[in-house]
Amino acid sequence: MQRHSEECMLSPLTGVCLHATGYNSCIMMTGSAQYSSSRVALLNVTDILQQIASDVRACTACKLHQAAMKAVPGEGPPDARIMFIGEAPGFNEDRQGRPFVGAAGQFLEELLGLAGLRRADVFIANVVKHRPPNNRDPEPDEIAACSEFLERQIAAINPPVIVTLGRYSMARWFPGEKISRIHGQPRWIGERMIIPMMHPAAALHQPQYRTLIEADFRRLPEFVAQAEARIAQRSAAAAPDKPDEPEVQQLSLF
Repeated sequence: MQRHSEECMLSPLTGVCLHATGYNSCIMMTGSAQYSSSRVALLNVTDILQQIASDVRACTACKLHQAAMKAVPGEGPPDARIMFIGEAPGFNEDRQGRPFVGAAGQFLEELLGLAGLRRADVFIANVVKHRPPNNRDPEPDEIAACSEFLERQIAAINPPVIVTLGRYSMARWFPGEKISRIHGQPRWIGERMIIPMMHPAAALHQPQYRTLIEADFRRLPEFVAQAEARIAQRSAAAAPDKPDEPEVQQLSLF
């Protein structure tokens, strides 16, 4: 079994290698290999995300890059509390190299407003990073080829909440489920809350879904508060107890 190289850095939460140049050659060890979280802390998350974006733009691992104009790595603050994951870039995204900039993106910004959020508050990505021809659905091998980039982004940002938009990103965590059945129902997977939601484009194509999507987004602040409270509670429980202070006895002067 191959070991991680000395240059590799692992996320203390997910075990995913964050080191941009070492990721492809790394195979996770399930044994005793331990990496200090202090080493990971030395890495600047912004630099990590920029390196991932550079790797995405240079990627030729699947056929999608052949017809795409621009790669769409994703964007948002490195300390985002919420990460939105859609399906694939569309026409406008392919030309601008940014996620959710078309009609669905405009509606997403409206939905974020219902949750008291701005686009600048969240990180937005997709399960595939190049546009499928004619906006067709992404194929399994294309999703698999892009999975390492998404894993690295999640590991670097480490958001307490991930919102999946549409069935392809939902299937990453809830294979076999139907978005119509579980939308808006948060579930804990490991130490992270995953909230499946309908894709904003669904409401544009089928207006009857608009009310459902808006209702789900209005509950987002509640879900985020629940996630952060649970994480804080677990962190407090895991913190070492302070040693008891020795009892101070007052000496009598008589």
